Amino acid sequence: MFQGGKFAEEHNLDPFGFDPKTIDFVLLTHAHADHCGRLPRLYKEGFHGQVYATEPTKDFARIMLLDSARVIFSEALAENRLPLYLAEDVEGVMALFKEQNYREPFQPTADIRVQARDAGHILGSAFFEVWVKEGGVEKKLVFSGDLGNPPQPIVRDTEFADSADLVVLESTYGGRIHEPAEMRLKMLQEAITESVGRGGVLMIPAFALERTQEVLYELNHLVENKLVPPVPIFIDSPLAIKATEVYKKYINLYDAESRALISAGDDLFNFPGIHYTPTPSESKKINQWPAPKVILAGSGMLVGGRIGYHLKYNLGDPKNHLLIISWQPQGGLGRQLLEGAKSVVVAGERLAVKARVSAIGAYSSHADQPKLLHWVKMMAQKTPQKVFVVHGEEKQSLMVADGLKEKLGLNGVVPVVGEVFEI
Repeated sequence: MFQGGKFAEEHNLDPFGFDPKTIDFVLLTHAHADHCGRLPRLYKEGFHGQVYATEPTKDFARIMLLDSARVIFSEALAENRLPLYLAEDVEGVMALFKEQNYREPFQPTADIRVQARDAGHILGSAFFEVWVKEGGVEKKLVFSGDLGNPPQPIVRDTEFADSADLVVLESTYGGRIHEPAEMRLKMLQEAITESVGRGGVLMIPAFALERTQEVLYELNHLVENKLVPPVPIFIDSPLAIKATEVYKKYINLYDAESRALISAGDDLFNFPGIHYTPTPSESKKINQWPAPKVILAGSGMLVGGRIGYHLKYNLGDPKNHLLIISWQPQGGLGRQLLEGAKSVVVAGERLAVKARVSAIGAYSSHADQPKLLHWVKMMAQKTPQKVFVVHGEEKQSLMVADGLKEKLGLNGVVPVVGEVFEI
């Protein structure tokens, strides 16, 4: 699903460029909307093959897609047009899911073998090793999906493939070097402490899936160890609350540190001062609470969700602080704020920006350029003939391709739509 403002989202209405009826199967790396958001449309237009994914990805996909269908329907109604898909299309495609465990090879067709490995991006995320045999010759394709940014709370570190003939590699942060992971906890601690000291509101827009749970993990640590002053903390996202319940089902997939905390009796998602506000009425009552307070709300990219409601109430007060911890698309509201806009339009209303705006890059769940290149470098048994660099703004993709050539001596290709490659 295309994301990043009205222009990008209009591409979701474009034809697929292929006949969905001819697709044998789908390999779904994880349940973020930019990866799974048009699966119901694929089903609606005739796809009836299998969708292979890990068990958590299946659970997350259901709640993400049903929420997406709800939003799509309401927007289509407001704009007097047909919706991209309906909830019944979500249920239809969910019936096609087939769960796969990590490191357990499966064979979706007679000439293709596949194995899912842990991508370390979000809980249940995978990259896929795919062996394709044709004319007695077998070649191996490795599809990265989104690679993680270890060390991250809760999820295990990204695994590596040892060989590939061809690689399809993401490049979301292909031109960046993230802040050290240990800095994010310190920066979050400082943001909370400063907001409490000023008597202000700390707003944190967060993705419902993964980012909210990651911040909750670190808030749990800060609160229970009395590293921040007591302050009410609101989780104001119905989708994030549902996703957190899914997280609780898969403790077996947590990293060793998180499992040890749970074994010692720590509830990672429940601590003094936390308030979950799933209903609209509970959400509205947040404004009745006196500051200081901390609000985590969707969406992480400040498009839709309840964050707009909180921006409207709090962006004009210099005591308040907007802390951005998620990737922001070029031209989007979040990018405008980070670039120092003095006023912005939120839900059709122009607001003065007087609150402090800052960002923590170390919360990214995407590998930066050094980690992307290292992941490819680990394919030492057989180095890839080509690395197709995708899933990033053009500048980021080109910087990864340059890095592959200069640092690893590999052929990095940034494909464009419509280009054809023979494997």
